[in-house]
Amino acid sequence: MENGMENDMESPRCARTTMPAATVVPLEPSKVVAIYGNTSQDGYLPEIGRLLRLLSVYGLRVYVDGRFAAYLERGGVSLCGAESVDRFPDDCGAVISIGGDGTFLRAAQWVGTRELPILGLNTGHLGFLASYSIADMECMTEALARGEGTVERRMVLCVSDSCVPPDVWPYALNEVAVLKDESASMISVEAQIDGIYLADYRADGLIVATPTGSTAYNLSAGGPIMQPTLETIAMTPIAPHSLTLRPLVVDGSSTIRLRTSSRTGVSRVSLDGHSFVVADGSVLTISRAAFHALVVRRLHDDFADIMREKLLWGRRSQ
Repeated sequence: MENGMENDMESPRCARTTMPAATVVPLEPSKVVAIYGNTSQDGYLPEIGRLLRLLSVYGLRVYVDGRFAAYLERGGVSLCGAESVDRFPDDCGAVISIGGDGTFLRAAQWVGTRELPILGLNTGHLGFLASYSIADMECMTEALARGEGTVERRMVLCVSDSCVPPDVWPYALNEVAVLKDESASMISVEAQIDGIYLADYRADGLIVATPTGSTAYNLSAGGPIMQPTLETIAMTPIAPHSLTLRPLVVDGSSTIRLRTSSRTGVSRVSLDGHSFVVADGSVLTISRAAFHALVVRRLHDDFADIMREKLLWGRRSQ
């Protein structure tokens, strides 16, 4: 078989490592927190102002991402002594993400490789990654200050090739998606797993998802739901042109290599919604990152509760 992909490629951007199984650990009390939020939530400005006051009352030192801080101040919200910062602070112990799931993913990128707990305060729609709603901010602040909660270690994917632009963070908490360009009818994606040829996916695209991302784009494309603390990877084709190509779950330690071709000569790659174009013949090497994202959950939350609450799992129509 001739596939043109080198089996011994290693990347300086994403070194392979042997990772322990994902675990759930207690949340440590926080004294210093950082806030990251989106700048399209005018209706929640009074509540966000109240949150900043609560954090001050509980004696927490607070940093606010500079872009979000400027947005709050333009909306008349006092930072209550919080410090506006342009980069992630070194002495931070936890992060509050204010927004929806997209904001949470950007907050994870802001945290980077530091493995600090991220707590989601949902002001968006589904808020699958968030444990708290805006109405819960008081109990959320108390839980954060006292360490009342759990922290889930979530696997992250890394794309480790020179075709990734230098200004794109080469990691994904949800998924790496290889997609047809806008004017293309479909693309062909040749896939290897650990150097062994798997298949040529002729489809509108291919999603490579983490367990965290299994309830996102992967689910909408008919992929499997996976418990979020697992170390597994789902490969889900988008509108495949063959009935024999179905979603596949592989071990999280696997290295997946993809090579695309299309009539337009280019394909689009998306890492948690951040996309760029690659030329035909480009090889994408996808593997588990050398760090985890840490997601804060309420003390007694579990996967079954979240499924029933967020996805209405098992609910009968009335």
